[in-house]
Amino acid sequence: MTLPCPSETRANPAIVRRLGFAAMTFLATSHWTIPRAFADDLGSWAKTITYGAQIEGGINANPARPDNGVNFGQFFGDRANQPQLDQILLTVNRTVDTTAHDYQIGFFLQGMYGSDARYFQIAGITSSAISSRYQFILPQAHLDLHLPWLTRHGLDMQAGILTSPMGVESYDPSLRPFYTLSYTTQYSTTFEHVGAMFQWHVDDHFSALFGVDTGNQVSFGGGDNNHAAAGYFGVNGSGLLGGKFSFTYLGRVGPEDAIRALGKQANSAQRFWNDLNGTYKINDKLSVTAEFNYMHDDGLRADAYSFVSYVSYQVTPSLTLNYRGEIYRDNTGLFVTSFLGDTSYVRATLGKSAYTQSAPPTTYGALTLGANWHPTLGHHVKLFEIRPEIRFDRSLNGTTPFNDLRNTGQFTFGADAVLGF
Repeated sequence: MTLPCPSETRANPAIVRRLGFAAMTFLATSHWTIPRAFADDLGSWAKTITYGAQIEGGINANPARPDNGVNFGQFFGDRANQPQLDQILLTVNRTVDTTAHDYQIGFFLQGMYGSDARYFQIAGITSSAISSRYQFILPQAHLDLHLPWLTRHGLDMQAGILTSPMGVESYDPSLRPFYTLSYTTQYSTTFEHVGAMFQWHVDDHFSALFGVDTGNQVSFGGGDNNHAAAGYFGVNGSGLLGGKFSFTYLGRVGPEDAIRALGKQANSAQRFWNDLNGTYKINDKLSVTAEFNYMHDDGLRADAYSFVSYVSYQVTPSLTLNYRGEIYRDNTGLFVTSFLGDTSYVRATLGKSAYTQSAPPTTYGALTLGANWHPTLGHHVKLFEIRPEIRFDRSLNGTTPFNDLRNTGQFTFGADAVLGF
């Protein structure tokens, strides 16, 4: 059917009447059906939105009582012998079904307040909101899409403020075995991004991972430390060896140093991150995890490499015992740093002057033993856990990085409690 041109419509009243009648008929027949169907779909979608809240507090005791009051080389529980509110997490999200064969849309919005937020700030977003020990961040605020493209399982995308996909341990205490973090997690994996991450499900077991962002814990304009982007590439395997083994390799490349510190070469001086981890479930109670990491920075002319092992044994449904052993080599002393001021971490990220403490080139050994008591309470309490741990860190090459640069070793005794709704 060929529609009349505008001049023909104005010149022919009969055509105008026919078009007007057709338009009125269309509106009369569709006015109620289309909005109602859309409202029903929107209502069904809204019913799948979930809400959550979680609170964590803890203390990390150090019998050596360092003069500066800091447990060297530790982010969570960094203040020696001081109880602290680690974090309050508030979450609103709509989960995407990654196994669906149709288009899916969801989102994840999360706010964090507490002492842990100091180390997960994204410069230029919430980094100037609060400058005290307890700070606020948006660790996640992203749109999620499942696209049934290319393969049977399709492609997943997240875009916005993203938490790092790299490494074994998470900022969320319910997703990690210990109160404190490994050196590898703190110094050789990324934390937060502004960008997009993709997971292409090749088949039932393997996925390709890739993404791009503004850099680790930086954003745009004054919240960026250089003028170049960075990105991920990697692969994930799950359900292998009879469903007992899974692994993830993630590589990352891009400039991460600050122009304020290195000058214009910071825009081209690449940092290469590599993290490979795998978990094998021996039986229903016992599982082991291993993580290998290597990082090189062209601008700093520095390398760090490490190995971390984990063992988890479920004694009873409500009690789990955990082990972590680590060897971490910082070959220049430029990576392992304690940030002594409340805003030192984000200032150092931007290349600004910061109150910090570092050690000479050191090979660190760390052993952590812990327990996780997590009874089921009911009454709308989704999670309750208490996690005591004992940790011993030691320099393996004779340096004295611990207890305000006085000792080759450091004992800490920590514990935290987590309550989730």
